[in-house]
Amino acid sequence: MPTLLIIDDDAGLRDALAETAADQGYRVLQAEEGEAGLRLLAQETVDAVLLDLRMPGLDGLEVLARIRALPEPPAVTVLTAFASAGNTIEAMRLGAFDHLTKPIGRDDLIRVLAGMTAQRGPAAAPPATVEGHTLVGGSDALRQVQKTIGRLVDSEATVLVTGETGTGKELVARAIHEHGKRRGAPFVAVNCAAIPPDLLESELFGHVRGAFSGATANRLGAFREAQGGTLFLDEIGDMPLPMQAKILRALQEREVTPVGGAPVRLDVRLVAATHRDLAQRVASGDFREDLFYRLHVVPIHLPALRERRADILPLAEHFLAPSGRVLADDAAALLLRHPWPGNVRELRNAIQRAATLAQGERIVAADLAFLQSETSDAVTIDASWPEETLAEATARLERLLIERALQRSGGNRAEAARRLGIHRQLLYTKLSRLGLGVGEEDSGI
Repeated sequence: MPTLLIIDDDAGLRDALAETAADQGYRVLQAEEGEAGLRLLAQETVDAVLLDLRMPGLDGLEVLARIRALPEPPAVTVLTAFASAGNTIEAMRLGAFDHLTKPIGRDDLIRVLAGMTAQRGPAAAPPATVEGHTLVGGSDALRQVQKTIGRLVDSEATVLVTGETGTGKELVARAIHEHGKRRGAPFVAVNCAAIPPDLLESELFGHVRGAFSGATANRLGAFREAQGGTLFLDEIGDMPLPMQAKILRALQEREVTPVGGAPVRLDVRLVAATHRDLAQRVASGDFREDLFYRLHVVPIHLPALRERRADILPLAEHFLAPSGRVLADDAAALLLRHPWPGNVRELRNAIQRAATLAQGERIVAADLAFLQSETSDAVTIDASWPEETLAEATARLERLLIERALQRSGGNRAEAARRLGIHRQLLYTKLSRLGLGVGEEDSGI
């Protein structure tokens, strides 16, 4: 009989998880905080751990790091009601088996328990948590991207990020750099499509003084500027074929030759990105097949914003935060209906424009009137939300609205209930069901 340890300060949630696990044949141990959980691990043989992220005393990431440092650590899945890009990436980088958002469905729990007991990973001793660029949003698609980043950040594997223009491919590259072991070294970004072909070699590989007309001084080039760190080659699908051959050689030989100079050894991690279909360009002869496979070691695809509409309002409020303004409901509805052909970049520009020109403290639909003509062709509801049951879609929207009301009210549940138009006790019931920290002290009540 496998043994499961649940570490969570919410007794009700622990009991609910324990009941489901026991039904699946698990022996269950419980601890209400991190230190108690670590003591149990020292005394008992445990096959899997469910670990809360936010607890009194040691936080979940610190407990996770200590568990993973054990000689034979059990698999750990981190649970949180407040998932973010940072804690998702860090949990996966520290060696978590998975990172789940509360409330946890029975099927998800059964799946993750089966996976954890089938896999007990090796110990790890990763560096401390860092803060960095953030991939805002909580859609299933984005969380999968965050988890993938967490798993690969400390490797040396080349990464190819794909997605439409404006989806945030450079943010993925920066997250890989800033959460990995190279974060203290340079991050250098080059847009290959923005540099004329006759200048691209010098921009990437550098040159020595006098190598050509106008070369009045030595130039390092992007590869050597990123030495020890990460080089991000954006829009690599637009790179001319002759330059592709030189990039391939640089990756194979781990060295570059400045124009007019001698070869120089490299210690650089490469992350490339493109909005092109590289496989199709290989088939048409516009992209080298050998370079494609050299880049396509770990692929990460960023879906278009219209395919992850659960991220629209969190992104909009993130972009709006510096102005101190808030979104009115009619404005939020308009943002959800818009097709966003320009993806996150278009959303950011739209919010900045509205915040600049709006006269009140609230951004209303009229402040976004410039989107109305395009919204008439917006995607229909069946394409604007992940495929799920009506109950799942309703729960997703309810959770989003409650989290937004709590954030705007500074955690004051009475004020949040007023904003939502429901009684405070009903809000307490919903908070308990959603696992949103009902046991915490409520400021202002």
